[in-house]
Amino acid sequence: MSKISEASKARIEDARRRAKQALESISDEEDSKLTAAAESDSDNLPAGDLMRRRGRPPSATPKKAVKLRLDADVVARFKASGEGWQTRMNEALRKVAGLK
Repeated sequence: MSKISEASKARIEDARRRAKQALESISDEEDSKLTAAAESDSDNLPAGDLMRRRGRPPSATPKKAVKLRLDADVVARFKASGEGWQTRMNEALRKVAGLK
C-alpha cells in the first residue's frame, strides 16, 4: 500500500475545497439540470455518487474470513515463500479440495 505524500494530500484537499466552492456557486436550477443530465447518462454519474465510493469495487466472489488453527511449520513454510502466501495457501487448499 503506498503512502500519500504531503504534497499530494495538499493537492487533494485543494481540489476538494475548489469543488465545494464551485458546488456552492451553482443555482438550484443549474444543479437540477446537471443532475438530470448525469442521471440520464450511465457513464456520467453525479459527483455525489462518485465521492461516496471508496476502495476497490465489491468482488463477485468475495472471500470469507474464518478463524483457522494451523500447525506452525505449515504457516512458516508458506510465509517463507514471500508476499502472497495467503493466496498460495488458498490455491493449495483449492487444489486438494478438487476445486478449480
